[in-house]
Amino acid sequence: MQPSIAIEKQSGIAILTLCRPDVMNAVNSTMRDELIRSFHQLDQDEDVRAIVVTGAGERAFCAGQDLDEALAFRTHEVKGWMQHQCSMLSAIRDCDKPVVTAFNGVATGVGFQIGLVSDYRITSPDTRLGQPEVRVGLASILGSYLMSQFLGHGHNQALSLGGALIDGQRAYELGLVSRLVARDEVVAAAIETAQEYAALPANAIRLTKQRFRVLSQASFEDACRAVAEYQTACYEGGEPQARMGAFVAKRTGTKSVAKG
Repeated sequence: MQPSIAIEKQSGIAILTLCRPDVMNAVNSTMRDELIRSFHQLDQDEDVRAIVVTGAGERAFCAGQDLDEALAFRTHEVKGWMQHQCSMLSAIRDCDKPVVTAFNGVATGVGFQIGLVSDYRITSPDTRLGQPEVRVGLASILGSYLMSQFLGHGHNQALSLGGALIDGQRAYELGLVSRLVARDEVVAAAIETAQEYAALPANAIRLTKQRFRVLSQASFEDACRAVAEYQTACYEGGEPQARMGAFVAKRTGTKSVAKG
């Protein structure tokens, strides 16, 4: 089986690339497992002082959850799926080394959330970003929580309830993105930023990151409990199966079949 991520190390940093370009680097169970394992390993690697996360290909950083996988879940499996998702985000969030996300293409849903739990986000003005869960019948729970760390209630509610994507320029203006550069400079700028972090005293960075986590740990754990409950309720109502089924059917030219 082809690995869903790749890791390259250079000059004290690790560049972690999401490697499912044929499906716009969408997240599935294998990628979740590999991200959890890789972040734990990199956090223990004394030769790595900062990490860059980016996506393979020209189209996307990460187009969110793999809908083929999500459509196959039965209602009783949703809780485990959401717990797995939270474990993946926790592995990134708990890393004591600076994590810089290079949004080198579209980043939606859990793909955008990967960046939101990182420490620094770089993209281009024309990149499309956001939380479109409601448009496929899922409640915006983790996404809305993570955006609340950057946005006021009004902007958060508008983005979460509408599910529309915004461009990188607007994301920067709202504080969701840390820096804008030209599209072909996104990854290089992320590497440069990671190298700057890597040159700083590691213990001071580690302790600062730990303090930021403490300040939001309870609310993050609450969001993780809530997402399992609310998404299970969504599946019980049948909207995700119908919406995702219609989308996948349109993409593949097959008949939509919803599962309970």
